[in-house]
Amino acid sequence: MRIKERLEDVRSRMAEAALRAGRDPGEIQLVAVSKTVSVEKVREAIEAGVTILGENRVQEARAKIAQLHGLACWHLVGHLQTNKAKLAATLFDLIHSLDSLHLARELDKAGQALGRPVEALIQVKLAEERTKSGLPEEELPLLLKTLADLPFVSVKGLMLLPPYCPDPEAIRPYFSRLRALRDRLQQEDLPQNVQLQHLSMGMSHDFEVAIEEGATLVRIGTAIFGPRPQEELRAARDKLLCG
Repeated sequence: MRIKERLEDVRSRMAEAALRAGRDPGEIQLVAVSKTVSVEKVREAIEAGVTILGENRVQEARAKIAQLHGLACWHLVGHLQTNKAKLAATLFDLIHSLDSLHLARELDKAGQALGRPVEALIQVKLAEERTKSGLPEEELPLLLKTLADLPFVSVKGLMLLPPYCPDPEAIRPYFSRLRALRDRLQQEDLPQNVQLQHLSMGMSHDFEVAIEEGATLVRIGTAIFGPRPQEELRAARDKLLCG
């Protein structure tokens, strides 16, 4: 199946999931995750209608953006090291992986240097997994309070990377929990630079459930570009851990 056909299938499934939940399909944005995908295939996806591309690594994205500048928006969906905060701020339209106060301060410095706020999502960790990044839920109030003093960071929502399980229904509680957390925070007195309109959650095997639970950004790679060998190995490992 070609990228265009896969993309049409994904968009159709996104719309159906939204309608099942009584939502407007136009509320959900597709982030086509292009990590390890060649520039040629990324260009094919853009020609097929992709408008937002997601990358996991700053250096890999840098090379692609240089060749495809202006053809799409770029989101960083992978972990961001603080020493790459300045470069990431120049390359990406949205950073999904703000996960510490230290990183927030580095992004604020980068935003000051650029003369514009850096837009980001706070990655929240709702499960005890050493291999995955994210801000523990109990540390979120302190970060939100401190953001009032970091005007060059503009928080647009929350992001979640839940444990992998082949059954999407097993992951539904994590999506529901993130939505409930967002809804609760929206009732509080948040800094002016914190607006929690987005929920980034859901990937190729579980995006329909994520949409039913309120996702506004879904990060889909395999269902559009096909499986990468290392992802197949990781999924097999995580399946064993999930049981």
